[in-house]
Amino acid sequence: MNREWIREALDLARQGVGRVSPNPAVGAVVVRDGRVVGRGFHTWAGVKHAEVIALEEAGEEARGADLYVTLEPCTHHGRTPPCVDAILRAGIRRVISITEDPNPRVAGRGFARLREAGVEVILAEEFAEEAQRLNLAFFHFMRTGRPLVTLKSALTLDGKIAAPEDNTGWITSERARAHVQLVRHEHDAILTGINTVLGDDCLLTDRSGLERARPLLRIVLDSLLRLPPESRMVQSCRGDVLVVCTSIAPPARRAALQEHGVEVVALDGEDGRPDLRKVAELLAARSYLSLMIEAGSKVNWSALESAVVDRILFYYAPKILGGMQSLPVAGGLGRRRRRDAILFRNVRLTPIPPDEFLLEAWLVKD
Repeated sequence: MNREWIREALDLARQGVGRVSPNPAVGAVVVRDGRVVGRGFHTWAGVKHAEVIALEEAGEEARGADLYVTLEPCTHHGRTPPCVDAILRAGIRRVISITEDPNPRVAGRGFARLREAGVEVILAEEFAEEAQRLNLAFFHFMRTGRPLVTLKSALTLDGKIAAPEDNTGWITSERARAHVQLVRHEHDAILTGINTVLGDDCLLTDRSGLERARPLLRIVLDSLLRLPPESRMVQSCRGDVLVVCTSIAPPARRAALQEHGVEVVALDGEDGRPDLRKVAELLAARSYLSLMIEAGSKVNWSALESAVVDRILFYYAPKILGGMQSLPVAGGLGRRRRRDAILFRNVRLTPIPPDEFLLEAWLVKD
């Protein structure tokens, strides 16, 4: 097993991030006599899986060679035939893979078939965490049946996201905001509340400039359908805007939005507002593997309180607003006792030079 070629397979897999959903990002390298003879990575538009692309590039030199791949080769028919069949036909002698596929349709079956056919299988488990982070949403979806929900916010050191009067300008730097666009690119859908749209007239698009497997689905929580047809979000709709309302929303407003291609769905919650858990269920049914929430204080609290959130990404700027009227990252009723605070685990801090940082943490769920 050669760490250099494992690393190359991981680098190849990264080229598929944002371009593969609802599939995982996978990289593959074929090595013969100490040299790379084939490389491949998967994209949704390219159809073929990474292993097949690498094997085709290797051609006859694949016979008796090693295959380094970041995820267990598939055994089922999807848009393409099973990769295991292609590996066996090519005459690969050894497969070095990083992780087992969490998809129940595969989950060890690929490795088993290879071994039954006499192919040696080696697991490079020391790279497992890195490989899984490349496909966080895919692994989460396959294990839970739900999209990975990430709550993102930009905030001051004292946890504020908005001033009581003038909110002109940005909390975080251009560098931090560019990083946010890369995070948006990794997601299938993004959600905000109607007050954010009315206040900012935001587009909520993926502005990374990178190729996507499908458009970023923009979702607005809007109980009474106050979203103006002349808003930038509606005017830019190309079948990529979903408004979630309640059943009491005026039919005329629904029709006005639908005329612009906006999809409107009523998902009533117990509090008379749209139900975030039902939104997640709707996305799961449509094979959207990940949802990013970029909203205001009230929606943030609803998302946290309902435990629909899986992780937070908080971008901290070296600023303090102070005061009692500046909005906190999560408003609403909050928890009344310190011991009832919402808990997080696996906290990571990532510096954003020169003076900002990103905090990632995972919600502790019962």
